[in-house]
Amino acid sequence: MQKTALIMAGGKGERFWPKSRQSLPKQFLSLTDDGKTMLQLTVERILPLVKMEDIFIATNRAYRGLVQSQLPDLPEENILCEPQGKNTAPCIGLGAVYMAKKYGDAIMLTLPSDHLIKYNSIFLDTLDEACRVAAENHNLVTLGITPDEPETGYGYIKFDMDRRLRAAYAVERFVEKPDLATAKSYLASEQYLWNSGMFVWKISTILHNLEKYLPDIYAGLCRIGESIGTENEQAVLEREFAAFKSESIDYGVMEKAKDIYILTGSFGWDDVGSWLAVGRIKKSNEFDNVIDGNVVTVDTQNCIIQGADKLIAAVGLENMIVVDTADALLICEKQRAGEIKKVLENLRVCNKTEYL
Repeated sequence: MQKTALIMAGGKGERFWPKSRQSLPKQFLSLTDDGKTMLQLTVERILPLVKMEDIFIATNRAYRGLVQSQLPDLPEENILCEPQGKNTAPCIGLGAVYMAKKYGDAIMLTLPSDHLIKYNSIFLDTLDEACRVAAENHNLVTLGITPDEPETGYGYIKFDMDRRLRAAYAVERFVEKPDLATAKSYLASEQYLWNSGMFVWKISTILHNLEKYLPDIYAGLCRIGESIGTENEQAVLEREFAAFKSESIDYGVMEKAKDIYILTGSFGWDDVGSWLAVGRIKKSNEFDNVIDGNVVTVDTQNCIIQGADKLIAAVGLENMIVVDTADALLICEKQRAGEIKKVLENLRVCNKTEYL
């Protein structure tokens, strides 16, 4: 069956401030030593399964130029620009109706643009198997990550070890981000996987589930689909998207749907959710510091220090994040990396929007 892919690239990446900005969010940055951006890496790793002309990028219309410059071989019509952010359900639905117009039906890989994968060949094998499971009947397939710690920042998926389809397990339920005690119980049970936010299904399957569980959004998507290729296409897209409620695919569909299967992912997944990820992605020196730029350190250990041409001298630091850009400097304790978004909230309150 024809394989297509929708890559979601409209996020703001606020926890990677001050390098990630509204004008250049995380997915368009290079965070690895190879110099490739996260979006480029996401596309590159699936090319053995999906041809470039069958890959679609859903993004904010302000980022169309960034997508074009970073993916020059991508057909221009495959860049789907959301008029405004409405979370993942409208985003995925938009991709599905455009794909339905072009292919009728096909397997649809749905992937975030800001994850990193260490073992690409294992990842491709897992995706390939997910495609086979999705091709049978009307199955919704997701990839879950085997947890190695009681993480409270991810959603979890409970699976049934006794019910299988090929290499996939039947999903019992999706659960929201837990507190620490609950996360520890999930880890001990060995019946829960981290929710990676990666999905595989037929176009017809996801549209059917949107119709069943989010009928208002589905009706608007149908009107968008009918307008594709007409002179009214942009006007209809603007009107219908404005009317959509903000809804995640997890809450709107996956927590309610039937026939969901999950494949366990052991391919070195990292969701690159905050600056702490840089400590996992990049090599550290003998003092466990991850350093980039013009930096000298004295009695400094277990720090992430990111700069450019300006000299950064760090003395006696431990467990800190220091990120220097042309117009902003971040200094943050590692354990409080999740609070960087509060800085942006304060900037908005103080009307310092030029730093967002």
